[in-house]
Amino acid sequence: MIYIGNHLSSSKGFLAMGKAATKLGGDTFAFFTRNPRGGKAKDIEEADVAAFLDYAKEHDFGPLVAHAPYTMNLCSDKPDIRKFAKDMFADDLQRMEYIPGNYYNFHPGSHVGQGAEEGIAVITEVLNDLLTPEMTTTVLLETMAGKGSEVGRDFYEIRRILDGVELKDKMGVCLDTCHVWDGGYDIVEHLDEVLAEFDEVIGLSYLKAIHINDSMNPMDSHKDRHEKIGQGHIGEEGLKGVVTHPLLQGKPFILETPNDDEGYAREIAMIRSWMK
Repeated sequence: MIYIGNHLSSSKGFLAMGKAATKLGGDTFAFFTRNPRGGKAKDIEEADVAAFLDYAKEHDFGPLVAHAPYTMNLCSDKPDIRKFAKDMFADDLQRMEYIPGNYYNFHPGSHVGQGAEEGIAVITEVLNDLLTPEMTTTVLLETMAGKGSEVGRDFYEIRRILDGVELKDKMGVCLDTCHVWDGGYDIVEHLDEVLAEFDEVIGLSYLKAIHINDSMNPMDSHKDRHEKIGQGHIGEEGLKGVVTHPLLQGKPFILETPNDDEGYAREIAMIRSWMK
């Protein structure tokens, strides 16, 4: 089995997001911890959290995949941006403990000309400063498409970040189908080989969640443009192969396609039909 959902707005609280996910046919969801462009996070209401946790248990929800703001660049070349990013990260990890045992996914960042080695060193330093043995949240590094000076453009850069983290049991990876396709991994014709390489370089035990997206671009384009399921270069059959792969069962799959609620409901129903 898989868990399937999409990004939902956190502005109305956890219980509202849970009910919205159920209405669309989902049994998990993703949410931004604050505005995707950064800024102050919404206050957490403990009564809302308690009601959601009961609701999620009643409806057999899988793990949630929270997403850090896109502006959170831990390895910026500007000290003030680095500090802003680290402060957001620390605050988000504290807030995640209200919903224990879930995932906090983030884009590793862009080194902005400093070089990947410097970017990786700064990211691991922040992770080592902020991760604690007591936390219940697993922090996920997202695989990236490799545009510009992104860190995490291939499995080897993700591995090098993990190598520098002391509390490795608090870490995982979110594989984004659009990103790895745009990054040069052929998940349509050679999915078994891609997963074998992931296992050899990173380890499949680290693969905790999947962003299930089609791509507007051909493989190896390094552009990161998501498309609706079946309307891009990965295609319906390619994504069906990902969703139904034996090594990926039991994980949350999150849609990040350019859709409205009606479109997400259709995609969730389509993906569920692949599992029959």
